[in-house]
Amino acid sequence: MEWTSGSWITLAALVLAAVATVGFAVYGVRLARTTSDFLVASRSVGARWNAAAISGEYLSAASFLGVAGLIAKYGADALWYPVGFTAGYLGLLLFVAAPLRRSGAYTVPDFAEFRLGSVRLRRLATLVVVLVCGVYLIPQFQGAGLTLQILLGLPRWVGAVAVGAIVIGTVVGGGMRSITFVQAFQYWLKLTAIAIPALVLAVHFFGAERELGTPAPPTVSQRTTVDVSTDVRVQFGAAQHISIDGTLDSQPVNGPVQVSAGEHRLSAGTTLVLRAGDAVPVVAGAPADGAAWLRPGNGLGGPHPLYQVYSLIIATFLGTMGLPHVLVRFYTNPDGRAARATALTVIGMVGLFYLFPTVLGVFARLYVPQLLITGASDAAVLLLPGSVLAGLPGQLLGALVAAGAIAAFLSTSSGLLVSIAGVIGTDMLWGRIRDFRVAALVSGAVPLALSIAVTSLDLSRTVGLAFSVAASTLCPLLVLGIWWRGLTATGAVAGLFAGGLTSGAATVVSVLGGIDEHLASGWLAAILSYPAAVSVPLAFAAMIAVSKLTHGQSAREVGRIFVRLHAPERLGLGSDREGELRRR
Repeated sequence: MEWTSGSWITLAALVLAAVATVGFAVYGVRLARTTSDFLVASRSVGARWNAAAISGEYLSAASFLGVAGLIAKYGADALWYPVGFTAGYLGLLLFVAAPLRRSGAYTVPDFAEFRLGSVRLRRLATLVVVLVCGVYLIPQFQGAGLTLQILLGLPRWVGAVAVGAIVIGTVVGGGMRSITFVQAFQYWLKLTAIAIPALVLAVHFFGAERELGTPAPPTVSQRTTVDVSTDVRVQFGAAQHISIDGTLDSQPVNGPVQVSAGEHRLSAGTTLVLRAGDAVPVVAGAPADGAAWLRPGNGLGGPHPLYQVYSLIIATFLGTMGLPHVLVRFYTNPDGRAARATALTVIGMVGLFYLFPTVLGVFARLYVPQLLITGASDAAVLLLPGSVLAGLPGQLLGALVAAGAIAAFLSTSSGLLVSIAGVIGTDMLWGRIRDFRVAALVSGAVPLALSIAVTSLDLSRTVGLAFSVAASTLCPLLVLGIWWRGLTATGAVAGLFAGGLTSGAATVVSVLGGIDEHLASGWLAAILSYPAAVSVPLAFAAMIAVSKLTHGQSAREVGRIFVRLHAPERLGLGSDREGELRRR
C-alpha cells in the first residue's frame, strides 16, 4: 500500500490516541500502591467518574465497529445488538449492582465463596471468568489488527501486538487505579469520534436525496474493485455480467463472466470488478434489497431467524449481568447507593453512544455496499468518511474514527485484562501486587497469540458469543445467589457446568471455523451460532433443580448473608473482605 497524506494523518491520530492513553495510565500508576488500588481502586471512585470508565470499557470494538457493520449487512434485526447492549444495564441496575457492592467482595469468584461458602465453587467461577474475558479479549485484538490493515496497509498481527503491548503495560503498571483514568477519557474520545462523522454524513445524506427502502439491491456509484480475503458464499438477486479474477464455484475464472441468480462461492484471493451502477451481491443470508433490509424477521444470516433474534436478546439482556470486567467496576464504588447511581448513569451514556453506530450502519449500506460481498462489514465505519467526502475533510474524519477505534480496543482490553489478572492473582496465587502483575502479563499474552491464530468473525458476533457464556454462567449465579435463599453450592456448580459447557462448546466451534456446510440449514447450526436461548434456561434450571435436591448453608447463615446484601449501608452491616483476602 502506497502511503498518502491521509495515511500520515491517520497515523498521527493513532499515535496521539496511544500517547494520551499511556499518559493517563502513568498518572494512575503514581496513585497505585496497595493491592486494593490494583484490584478495585481502593473503592473510592465516584458515580459519575465510574460511569464514564464503565462506558469506556464496555463500548468495545463490537460497539464501535461491529454494530454499524451488522446493521449495514442485516438491517432491522441487527438493531437488537445496540438495544440489548444498553438494556442489559437495566437488569444490572435492578438486580445486581447494589447487593454486589455490599458483599464487600473483590471479584466474582470472591462473591461466590462469600455467598455459598465453597472453595470448589470459587475455583470453578475463576475458570469461568477467565473463559469469558478470554473470549472477549480475542476480538479486541483482532479488531485492532483489522483497523491498521485497512487504514495503513500493515499486516494484521502488527495492530494486535501494538494494542496488546500497550494494554499489558498499562495494567501491569497500575491495575484498576491506572485504567480508571484511561477508560473515562476514552469514553469521551470514542463518543466524539463516532458522533462527529455520523452528524457530518447525515447532513451529506439529506442533501444527496438517497433512498433506503427500494426493492432494488444496493449498487456502487463508481467502478469498484473488491478483494475477497476469505472463502465466502454470496447471493446474486438476478443474473449479472461481472468481471472476476480468481475462483468462482470451485472453477478458475479470469475475465468477464455471466453469473446466474442465486448463491455462489468465491474463494480467498478472488478479485471482483464492479462497474458504476452494478448491483452488489451480498453475503448469503443477508437481505439482498433495501425493502427486505428494512423489514424485521430475516434474522442474522442463518437458519431459523426467529430463534436467532430471541437468542440474541437473551444473550445481550442477561449477559451484561455476568460480564466480569463490568461487574468488577461496581466494586470500585464506595457503597451500594453509588453503585446504583453509576448503573443509571451508564444507561444514559451508553444509550447516547449507540445512536451513532446505528446511523453509520445505515450510511454504510448506501455508500460502501461493496463490503457486503466479502462480509468484512466491520470495516464500514473506517471506510465511510473517505468514501463519502473527498480530500482533506474525509481524511480528517477518517483519522478521528481511527483514533476512536483504537481507544475502543485499548479501553475494553484493559478492563478485561484487569478482571482476569484479578481473579488469577487472588484465587490461584497469593493476592500480592507481584502476583497480579505476573497474572496480567500471562493473561494478556495468551489471548493475543490466539487472536492471531484463530478465525476472525464479525466483531459483534464474537462478542455476542462471550455474552452468551456470561449469561449462561455468572448471570444465574449472581441473580439466584442474591435473590434466592435456596441456592446451594452444589446447585451453583451444576448450573455453571450446564451453562458453561453448552455455551462454551458453541463458542469454541464458532471461533475455530464453524461446522460443515451440510449442517448449515439445520437447528444445530443455529444453536451453535446463537446458544443463549438453550444454554441460559438450562443453567437456571440446573441450579434450581440441583439446589432443591441438596443441602446448603443453615437458615441462620443465609439470613446473615442476605441482611448484608440487602440492608442499607447506613446501618453499617457490611464490610470489605480485604482481611480475608490477605489471610488467603
